[in-house]
Amino acid sequence: MSLLPPSSRIRGTVVPLALCAGLVAGLAGCAADPDEGTNGVGKLEASAIEKKAQTAADAAKAVRLSGTLVSKGGAYKLNMRLKADGAAGSVTTKNSTFELLRVGDALFLKADAGFWEHDEAAPSPSEPQSDEAGSEAADKLGDMYVKVPQDDPSYKQLRGFTDMNLLLDGLIGLHGDLVKGEHETIGGVRTINVKGGEDGEGGSLDVSLDGTPFPVRFARGGGAGVVVLSEWDKDFPLAEPEKGQTLDYGKQLPRT
Repeated sequence: MSLLPPSSRIRGTVVPLALCAGLVAGLAGCAADPDEGTNGVGKLEASAIEKKAQTAADAAKAVRLSGTLVSKGGAYKLNMRLKADGAAGSVTTKNSTFELLRVGDALFLKADAGFWEHDEAAPSPSEPQSDEAGSEAADKLGDMYVKVPQDDPSYKQLRGFTDMNLLLDGLIGLHGDLVKGEHETIGGVRTINVKGGEDGEGGSLDVSLDGTPFPVRFARGGGAGVVVLSEWDKDFPLAEPEKGQTLDYGKQLPRT
């Protein structure tokens, strides 16, 4: 059996290697483009992506915001539908859950009897009452809408949970040098991520690549909460509760 000359053996090896190299290059060239069929925002620089998201949010007429925010006052779990002239939804704190409804400047709070009981049951020099009386009053207030007086110390804090512009302004802005992150899919929506700093210590924002580049998810820096933003520009009805659904609390609301 004769052996191939060295040159023939080399040529025989080079040809399949060249074919393999061409195949790999072809596959790489055919790799899916994550920005194909999108609004093109994913191809922009990080700062431009953030600006597009802010502009879209500023022009929006409505949004649903759900998730958790952490502040010095504690952690708050929100599920709110918001628009310029009002909002409706729920807020959960460490000790309670209550609903908020704002129509214009009129702000209403609805909670179960347990929310009111500790405050109603506490006697004061001017309004002494028994625990039984306090529980009875709390039962009457439970699951009824109570209008929050605008001069009540709680009004400003509670209204803040219903103010679309205030919440969005405080959530969407990133801090530090902006870095473009990965493409993802969140709730069926294709997104591009932008971070404040390499590790996201200045916040992390995911922006929609489908249609209008609305913010889809925002994680606050330092583990201070994550919120999901959806139902952009989807209007919803707002109306003050009927008289039979409301009661007057009669004094300063409990601190929430």
